[in-house]
Amino acid sequence: MATVILVRHGRTTANASGTLAGRLPGVKLDEAGAGQAVRTGERLAVVPLAALVTSPLERCRQTAREILARQAHDPSRVTEKGLSECDYGEWQGRPLKELAKEPLWKLVQSQPSAAVFPGGESMQAMQARAVAAVRRHDALVEAEHGPGAVWAAVSHGDVIKSVLADALGMHLDLFQRLNVDPASVSIIRYTASRPFVLATNTHAGDLSWLAPPKKDGRRRRASGGPSGDAAVGGGAGPS
Repeated sequence: MATVILVRHGRTTANASGTLAGRLPGVKLDEAGAGQAVRTGERLAVVPLAALVTSPLERCRQTAREILARQAHDPSRVTEKGLSECDYGEWQGRPLKELAKEPLWKLVQSQPSAAVFPGGESMQAMQARAVAAVRRHDALVEAEHGPGAVWAAVSHGDVIKSVLADALGMHLDLFQRLNVDPASVSIIRYTASRPFVLATNTHAGDLSWLAPPKKDGRRRRASGGPSGDAAVGGGAGPS
């Protein structure tokens, strides 16, 4: 059972100005976002990543570079279109305070499963391709590196929220209850029986417990048991 660390890119100039960047080119980390990316890279330095998968947009690639620079070894690197930002179509590049006056805004807040951005994609389509991409890469990492392998995916706020909602068994219409801040870390472990959401929207804290433990020179399963069952009563936690 592999484990994926979902990382949102650091704060951008568009985030700071209250603009919906979408897929516009040239949107980069601002000074605060660059610092956030460095700190997230330092948090992940204690976890030997098997792979680093990133959205093709510049802000995610910048964040991924800071993570990669602090890895003691050289994980495989992949750019994945399925992790790209939602295609907001005609909404991208517009101020959020202006978009909040649009009738579609209320639908995005209350029933995102029905929201389709003019000239862009639906939120359902965004979730479907993001979840498919994460699960596909997770299976590839486990097949190549074995149970207990850990990898990171660098993506965007709404995209990560939709992946977390799927893992939690939440309808997409509830995903606005989740929060995913710039450069935050969320963690999912997929198993044959169910996904386990190990953390959401964390900004600090030791992640060394994610490093695949070894016993007799071999990887040991980092789970409650070989079947991936949940530990009744809560279990003893990571060793």
